[in-house]
Amino acid sequence: MNSATKPLNLPSLTADLLSQTNLKIDNTFSSTWKSLSFNAMLRQAKFSKRSGIPASDVVYLLMLWVWLKVDSVAMFSKDSLLSFSAAKKDALYDLLNREDLDWRKLQLLTAKKVLKGKSKNQLSAFVIDDTVKTRRGKKMPGVSSHFDHLTARCVMGQQIVTLGVANDEQFVPVDNEIFISQIKEQALDYRFNDGRSIAAKRYQKSKQQTKPEMVCDMIARAIRAGINADYFLADAWFATKHILRMTIEHSLVAIVRMKKNKMKYRLVVDGKVKLLCAKALYKAHVKGHWQTLNHVPYQSKSITVELNLASSDKEPAQWVKVKLLFVRSVNEEKQQASKHDWALFLTTDSELEDEKILEVYALRWGIEVYFKEAKQKLGFLKEQSRHYSAYIASIHLTGLRFCLLLFAKQEEGAARLSKVRNDFEESLSCLNFASKLWGLFKALIAGALSEMANLTKVEKSDVLNKIEQTVVDFFTQVMQMDSFTLRQEALE
Repeated sequence: MNSATKPLNLPSLTADLLSQTNLKIDNTFSSTWKSLSFNAMLRQAKFSKRSGIPASDVVYLLMLWVWLKVDSVAMFSKDSLLSFSAAKKDALYDLLNREDLDWRKLQLLTAKKVLKGKSKNQLSAFVIDDTVKTRRGKKMPGVSSHFDHLTARCVMGQQIVTLGVANDEQFVPVDNEIFISQIKEQALDYRFNDGRSIAAKRYQKSKQQTKPEMVCDMIARAIRAGINADYFLADAWFATKHILRMTIEHSLVAIVRMKKNKMKYRLVVDGKVKLLCAKALYKAHVKGHWQTLNHVPYQSKSITVELNLASSDKEPAQWVKVKLLFVRSVNEEKQQASKHDWALFLTTDSELEDEKILEVYALRWGIEVYFKEAKQKLGFLKEQSRHYSAYIASIHLTGLRFCLLLFAKQEEGAARLSKVRNDFEESLSCLNFASKLWGLFKALIAGALSEMANLTKVEKSDVLNKIEQTVVDFFTQVMQMDSFTLRQEALE
């Protein structure tokens, strides 16, 4: 709509704001960054740049953009970046695409620091699970077909295996890995600059390793980094003999959901050794023998059996004693459940009480909360880069952002994670808006003074009046409150 007000010739508004190196505004996000000593961990993980904006500044920007209500790094660079740094969009993408950066080490260091607040007597558990990020596009490299548990169908995308540590208070993401299946794999359409780089090696492992092998490597890395736990929790997709052997080797008590498949368990009945699958055990020793669990709407029946952890018949048998826990929910109206409505849990501690098994396994829910937060709020694989190095950076940046929220939550005491996240969003959005607004006023004042620069003797009142009139003209224009616009609205 046309305006009767004379258009203002405004100078650059915010380009000169916050351009000082390492300048951090004192808000919730930067305070948490400093309290966590994040710059020190970046140096420990050997994040550096030879020139330009320091690596710590770029990581700082990559961490915060998700809380500014923008959909991507590109939108952040376009709308808000100059409010926080003099860096350009290329600096952000250059760091994302770096093949030599050890994002995994940075996340391990951060997770270890967040976990330091755990009391020594508090039980903790390694939790493993995977999630699928759907990625559309025929030319999207590094994706393949995966079965999505949530939609119960196969989708094209990236499957991320995540390891975390859960306790009574929180879930801390520790490590991530991308798994590429052989089904409909879309290979990279470019070569790595260095085939020996971290990104290149991780790409090869993502194609060559099975998910159980990935899990074993992730647990070993976490323990080497000084992150320990008492239990190992996983759903039925990770309840393999390979993983169960690994938990015993690391002195972890495994509590896993088991599939009702043909896996055989050895049981001695009346002096006779029997090999029975889960369904056969249910029919012979569980059906009709349910027991009520205290304080929960479930019935259970536990059986101590032996399981051969050898991977094949060619290997020597490795029989270990395990406890199977059959559980079914109780219908409040009929006080019974369907004959098929039962679940099977396995623990490598045959002395563990039934109630304790379910109590500890419930800690696994923390990883589901993390996945939801990651996809909805933490920029999970939203950086819009086709480079595999950026995929790696993204999954670890998501974990780092979550750790930052957890640390801020610890600092605030009993605050909920959602409250801390909202505080981040509010403080950064207000800072972004305030810096832009101040930039506008600086530009308006500068413009007003420049018009009066040729005057030799100008009284103070004239200067103030000119500034005030410039501001009024500006707001009249942007608010469409000029007489021409108002007349047009009246006629309409």
